[in-house]
Amino acid sequence: MNTPPKAANDASVTPLFVSEVYRADLSAIPDFETLLEDLDDTCRAFADEDEAGQNWSQQKAYLGYTSYGSLNDLPLLASVFEDLKTHLDAHAARFAEALEYDLPEGALKLDNMWINILEPMGTHSGHIHPHSLISGTFYVHVPDGASALKFEDPRLTSFMNSPPRKANARRDHQAFVYEAPQPGTLLMWESWLRHEVPINLSEDVRISISFNYSW
Repeated sequence: MNTPPKAANDASVTPLFVSEVYRADLSAIPDFETLLEDLDDTCRAFADEDEAGQNWSQQKAYLGYTSYGSLNDLPLLASVFEDLKTHLDAHAARFAEALEYDLPEGALKLDNMWINILEPMGTHSGHIHPHSLISGTFYVHVPDGASALKFEDPRLTSFMNSPPRKANARRDHQAFVYEAPQPGTLLMWESWLRHEVPINLSEDVRISISFNYSW
């Protein structure tokens, strides 16, 4: 029986075409608790008053409320969203730098921002954010059992004759990766990265604020 040759000592594996997700915790900023409380109150107030958003959510079978189809220019409507935008701008610039984008100074702009209030058993199916560069979500209210954010390997449809991954495979080798947020968590990703919100198994609403940056 022939013995298989040993691997060369100088062999290497190089990661290519990396999909990166930016995560930050805003709980250390000054007056964080006040900001979070004001955001929570304002999101709930908008949900109660925005009939166009309520109708849009119902038409799209969104179990809960989103202002995506009615009020997505939140920083112009309430100062607390303008305060949040200040923090988002700084983190978006930091993420763009980490991604090594060759952007003109000041080119990165917040395009839109909207509220999501997901009821128990609510979900948001897989999607991308066309016409944007960086997308993200800031989490305001995350009760126990609330959904994580699920990211999908963008190469998934191109896999050919691939076996399943080991149960303990590294996160960067898995087809789906989950990021479990808490109040104050900020997540950002490149807008072409497909993601979804699985079923909210909490007994309470899950409140988040999503946004897009373009250039």
